[in-house]
Amino acid sequence: MQIALCVAYFSVLLFLATYGLHRSHLVYTCIRNAKKLAARRAAHKQLPVGVSAGEVPHVTIQLPLFNEATVAERLLAHASKIDYPREKLEIQVLDDSTDETRFLLRNAVDRLRETGLDIVYIHRVDRTGYKAGALDHGLKMAKGELIAVFDADFLPTETFLRDLVPHFSDPKIGMVQARWGHLNRNASLLTRTQALMLDGHHLVENRARSSAGWLFNFSGTGGMWRRQAIADAGGWEHDTLTEDLDLSYRAQLAGWKFIYREDVVTPAELPEDVSALRAQQYRWAKGTVQTSRKLLKRVLTTKGLSVGQRVEAYFHLTPHFAYPLMVVLSVLLLPALILMPATDPKMMVLIDLPLCIGTTGSLAAFYMMAESAQGRSRWGAVKQLPALLALGAGLAPHLSKAVFEGLSHMAGEFVRTPKAGSGKAHRYMARADIPFTEIALCAISAASTIAAVQTGHWFATPFAMLFTFGYGYVAALVISEQATRRKAALEGQIVSTSITPPAPTESVSDLAA
Repeated sequence: MQIALCVAYFSVLLFLATYGLHRSHLVYTCIRNAKKLAARRAAHKQLPVGVSAGEVPHVTIQLPLFNEATVAERLLAHASKIDYPREKLEIQVLDDSTDETRFLLRNAVDRLRETGLDIVYIHRVDRTGYKAGALDHGLKMAKGELIAVFDADFLPTETFLRDLVPHFSDPKIGMVQARWGHLNRNASLLTRTQALMLDGHHLVENRARSSAGWLFNFSGTGGMWRRQAIADAGGWEHDTLTEDLDLSYRAQLAGWKFIYREDVVTPAELPEDVSALRAQQYRWAKGTVQTSRKLLKRVLTTKGLSVGQRVEAYFHLTPHFAYPLMVVLSVLLLPALILMPATDPKMMVLIDLPLCIGTTGSLAAFYMMAESAQGRSRWGAVKQLPALLALGAGLAPHLSKAVFEGLSHMAGEFVRTPKAGSGKAHRYMARADIPFTEIALCAISAASTIAAVQTGHWFATPFAMLFTFGYGYVAALVISEQATRRKAALEGQIVSTSITPPAPTESVSDLAA
């Protein structure tokens, strides 16, 4: 039994350690290419203020929305202030809403059109393809040869187009991605941890992949496409829940090049409740697994890619498989602590030390670089690391379900992330089931903590505590938020994030004249 347990335990740990080594390699790649990254930043050119319409390409800004009453008008206000020749700028409001968002947007579009802005309101009632379907529908009518996309909670800056458009003078460039900023980074421990997680993606992963010539992805918002690149890739498809990742890989396999602009930041709103975060991460996890099913074999067998590009693509498309293994590891930890005594120094080295180093070492380096890349203290990442580990553990059971669904089903419902926006905190809230799995795992991890102390596994004790806190923290927040949701629903203050559309009462495409 000890042998079987040991094999299972170390098999899981080895797989997780592989992804830890990959994170370390991304950090090393950023360090190795530091001069190249600096040179790229220095070479970036911006369109001059007041450039004439004859000198720039036509740009269409697409704003896909679905029931976003709390942020819709704010988005339009910022998009309308973007500095670009009006003769070459079109804004498409792609609205699939079923609530009062429709009327807010129609009125806002009418007001902006009176100022001379080329802005159109396009409403669908069937939501076919969800966000991908809306973008594809709008693209058929778009005037621009370049397409910028902003989700509802983003605030595009005035210089966004002047910063990104110059890159498309190179006919090989198909997409340029800007970095996400965080409007409410310091709202809570949850938002601070999310901000750090996203900074790791943007300031380590994207920078490493871009500088090394590896494949990376459009993040779904805060970026710009060449229309021809979308067409050459086969257009927006909605057989996965991460249409942005899917299109990105197809476009790069078709020969298009991508650029990442870490110095162009578009602020956005982070989910402030864990139910909304779980819904967002669930969609990303399931969609990434679906994209992996769809494209990984093609990527690994494409002759035009280097070995390095293929290896990186494998890690890029499969990171969420670590979540089920994290759950398994937390369950195996209890019998491992009981059956493998810490009185043996060899056992201490075999069990506790790898758990300590493998869990924290690569993560610490990864997020320290993310913080330092934006001029923040590396020590801040270290202090935030326990919360990040705990949140990752707490989300693992829910995201494990997403992984298994992604393996067994393509597509699915696109559940958009609720936004607080104008302070109406209960206007939209995510639904969630009672977290029985998290509660059970919290109890198991609490037992592991006691066992670690009693058996002298001092290295393992803090990690058993992190599992306990992570599962308990997420479970407690979900229970509390859903109680608030039920109360607000009774008072008529919220709309569910998952709504069955009413029977069609208007045309599929409603363009304001």
